[in-house]
Amino acid sequence: MAHVPQRFFDALAVRTWCGLSLSALGRAREEIDAINVYPVADGDTGTNLYLTVESAAAAVEAVFAGHELDAGPPGAGPSAARADGPSPVEAGGPSLGEAVGAMAHGALIGARGNSGTILAQLLRGMAQVLTERSDSAHTDGAGLRLALRNAAESARQAVAHPVEGTVLTVASAAADAGEAAEGDCAEVARAAYEGARTALAATPGQLSVLERAGVVDAGGHGLVTVLGALVETFTGRTPGPSAPVTVHARVEPHPEGGPDAGAGLTPGDGPHAHPAPAGECGPANGDHDDPAFEVIYLLEADDAAVARLRQRLDALGDSLVVVGGDGLWNVHVHVDDAGAAVEAGVEAGRPYRIRITHFGHADARAAGAERAPREPRRRAVVAVVPGEGLAGLYAEAGATPVLARPGEPPASGELVQAVRRAHAREVVLLPNDAELRHTAAAAAEQARTEGVRVALIPTRSAVQGIAALAVHEPGRRFDEDVVAMTSAAGATRYAEVVVAEHQSWTTAGICQAGDVLGLIDGDVAVIGADVTEVAATVLDRMLSAGGELVTLVLGDEAPGTVTEHLEARVREAYLAVDTVVHRGGRQGALLLVGVE
Repeated sequence: MAHVPQRFFDALAVRTWCGLSLSALGRAREEIDAINVYPVADGDTGTNLYLTVESAAAAVEAVFAGHELDAGPPGAGPSAARADGPSPVEAGGPSLGEAVGAMAHGALIGARGNSGTILAQLLRGMAQVLTERSDSAHTDGAGLRLALRNAAESARQAVAHPVEGTVLTVASAAADAGEAAEGDCAEVARAAYEGARTALAATPGQLSVLERAGVVDAGGHGLVTVLGALVETFTGRTPGPSAPVTVHARVEPHPEGGPDAGAGLTPGDGPHAHPAPAGECGPANGDHDDPAFEVIYLLEADDAAVARLRQRLDALGDSLVVVGGDGLWNVHVHVDDAGAAVEAGVEAGRPYRIRITHFGHADARAAGAERAPREPRRRAVVAVVPGEGLAGLYAEAGATPVLARPGEPPASGELVQAVRRAHAREVVLLPNDAELRHTAAAAAEQARTEGVRVALIPTRSAVQGIAALAVHEPGRRFDEDVVAMTSAAGATRYAEVVVAEHQSWTTAGICQAGDVLGLIDGDVAVIGADVTEVAATVLDRMLSAGGELVTLVLGDEAPGTVTEHLEARVREAYLAVDTVVHRGGRQGALLLVGVE
């Protein structure tokens, strides 16, 4: 990604850093997932870090988009500013405080997993310092040094029981090295990166589960990747490799006489033969069974209630990380009683975006040695669906649905769990959303390490998934079935009718909050005020290129007469075109449209 190196840490540098971090984590995601053996070997640390930074980057972009709307057409706002030209503030763009505040808030609400939650707190710690210094348009190397130190300290404070050899150790080393550096932001960032890189290489010597597996800490590797993007922000050059991800492991005999743990370990193997520490915030003596559930939720509560919540959750489980402030918190904990963890949040305030993931190894532990595993079926389909109505439709067709509520896309761990529930030797995975491509790819890769043959069909809408499911034949060869389903999905154009949440630039012009938008193949094609009129215009444009079957999926908030009007329009204007209507429930969009 080419960009102009930034001399100071200003709003444009924040934007650049987020974009470069997202790209770097996208490239490193699979490698980080593969070495994820701690605190739980669920192979999703890289994906969780990617999704956390993706949320942070989206929040920063939204701040810039708002200022660009106020400033006029693209090119007149902060995106046109260079490092040696006017600052974003002077050009009418966001201030440093606004940009880092958005970054921290986006990471907080989008944090996934243990390491993602800690990364969100690291970014919040930086934002606290940089916001205080935002009386000017930018900060210098001294400000960056203070930000890195506060980040490391605030992350440790957020963790109930810090353990060395984790991302916390790497963050502290980065802050130490940054403090010892003199010069501008580039020099401080470079020193912090090198300090973190050195600390990462040493993590196996600090944490026995890493040494047995022959890998470095996955969360620490992710942080080094993010710091490498910070160096690139200020220098325009990508630094060297973060650190070797595998090391020479100390080989210990398996307690039952089985294979030794070594550098070839795959996620889910050795760490459960040798009981692992409880987590970045758990006891390091490893004298207990791993909890069965990961519970994550956002929480609206005051400081006093959160202090009581920490004590309650600390008694319930481990890997406890509570980050945030100013009334909004992200809570992460590993427990055996998921219901009790959620109830504790209800007592403290208002929890929402609740995610509960059942760890796979807990299933094996609960099943017991005497219970014979059932034989897996030959083939299954796992599909992400946006509403309860479509979940029922997909289930009736034999698929295993994963419900994605509006604003709450599933994490890779949820998709892996769905593949396990499907209990098949071969699985076809339908993400049904372009934004879930990386998440679904990570889930597919993890399932393959468990011996499942997985094919990912890049469906971008639930109506494309319906088309793929319609031609699914479990009895034919796997490759032939995948080709047929992929072809059916690709031949289906998709559209949706939604309500705009805020003013923004679109491919069809400027829309205002409350406008009805018609999107065709992901791009805004129609802006209007009436749901039925917009839907009819969208349908006409789609059928102008031909079609044999129209699929309509009606959301709960759409007028009930919309589908009747569209069905009548198809009958009158498009001969030999059939229409099928489904109830989607609370699916976010007012209407989904598919044309085959």
